[in-house]
Amino acid sequence: MSFHAIVMESPIGKLELQADQSHLISVQFVEDEGKADSDTDHPILKVAQEQISQFFKGERREFDLPLKIEGTAFQKEVWKILQEIPFGETWSYQDVALAIQRPKAVRAVGQANKANRFPIIIPCHRVIGKNNTLTGYAGKQVDKKQILLLLEK
Repeated sequence: MSFHAIVMESPIGKLELQADQSHLISVQFVEDEGKADSDTDHPILKVAQEQISQFFKGERREFDLPLKIEGTAFQKEVWKILQEIPFGETWSYQDVALAIQRPKAVRAVGQANKANRFPIIIPCHRVIGKNNTLTGYAGKQVDKKQILLLLEK
């Protein structure tokens, strides 16, 4: 499968956006740009970069991008609910588990969050610990979660 990529600067670090011919396939935090050819002419990458930039400038609250969402049925269910969390609000992992009618699946919700290939766009940063702690964003990068939540306040 051939894909195109671009690396963009953001307030939470460098983001690599990847797309195939018809969909955005991932947004990833990257340390360096070594592996990505910047394909600034790819229409989906252009629009994705523009929308993410607008989000960081406070000009956009929702995204309108063709996402290639691949995962288990459970993960897709969690990611769908994440997209329903209103801008500027936070839910606990328990709230998400209850919203998908699986109250005991709190840990599994956390794992689905971790597997989200579209941070920012599918707002897993809006999910926090039950005691309002910022836990488990992009591995151990809770500082990114904090910046995103402050941006939305």
